[in-house]
Amino acid sequence: MLRAEKICYRYDKDIPLLEGVICTINSGEIVGLPGPSGCGKSTLARLMAGFDHPQSGIIFCNDQALPASGFSPVQMIFQHPELAVNPRWKIGKILAEGNTDCSELLQRFGIGLNQLERYPHELSGGELQRITLIRAMTPATRYLIADEMTASLDPATQALIWQTVLSWAKSRQVGVLAISHDASLLNCICDRIDNGFCLQSPSSHLREPIAA
Repeated sequence: MLRAEKICYRYDKDIPLLEGVICTINSGEIVGLPGPSGCGKSTLARLMAGFDHPQSGIIFCNDQALPASGFSPVQMIFQHPELAVNPRWKIGKILAEGNTDCSELLQRFGIGLNQLERYPHELSGGELQRITLIRAMTPATRYLIADEMTASLDPATQALIWQTVLSWAKSRQVGVLAISHDASLLNCICDRIDNGFCLQSPSSHLREPIAA
């Protein structure tokens, strides 16, 4: 289980962006997190992936704190893949960061071996996003956080990516947090939609819901 427990986070000392947030993803579960831009979804994603640290609260991954260094069992995919890779590295070297044989995933994602000798700027956005996914989809990955990862892609590429990711996640019991403003997408791909947050306006913050 990946769990954010009573998370608080502020960019401004007087305005909390996240306050008392609880979010849980079970192994093999596809959870959707909806909401408009600016409501704190991406901030929560970065916290749960270990990129940032909350001012209070804790993130648990299978009853342990996230590792401070080394490979993390929680991997995150961003909307803009060009920001997640070293532009000076060839694709083959980028994939080697995942430390795994990725030949099967290359085939499933439609990436040819000739593309491994290219640089990121020589690939399309959809191709580069598939590369970042292949790098993240290792045998050691237990949870995948997808932050608007197909929002900038055409429908055909979106479908290919999600079909491949969902099949992989279910077969390996990997939990997925799918973050999107597209409610129809989340309703289509998710086992559960997390509506436990008060997502009001872009300037509002997330709160733990009050039990009835």
